Amino acid sequence: MWQAGRVKVVFDSELWLWDARRADTWVFVSLPAGASQEIRDLAGGLRRGFGSLRVRATIGASTWRTSIFPGSQTAYVLPVKRPVRAAEGLDVGDVATVTVELIDFTS
Repeated sequence: MWQAGRVKVVFDSELWLWDARRADTWVFVSLPAGASQEIRDLAGGLRRGFGSLRVRATIGASTWRTSIFPGSQTAYVLPVKRPVRAAEGLDVGDVATVTVELIDFTS
């Protein structure tokens, strides 16, 4: 769901573990494919390292600044740090309601 006046999306997503580096525990949620495409279209060429875009993310009572990354051809992914997971009582496999707001630009 997009909110008028700013680039903001709210969605439910399952937390998943990135298993490419088993020594590290990187946990992510995937943005919906449709929202990811809209973000790509709106962002145009605005990208940082690894194709990332700066965002303000919220899960429950936790809000933080981070980046979303192109995780596949159809979806951006949002890293969910351990302190956020602990504060919100979340673990891999749980479903969270997530709000992502782009902060690199306004619509």
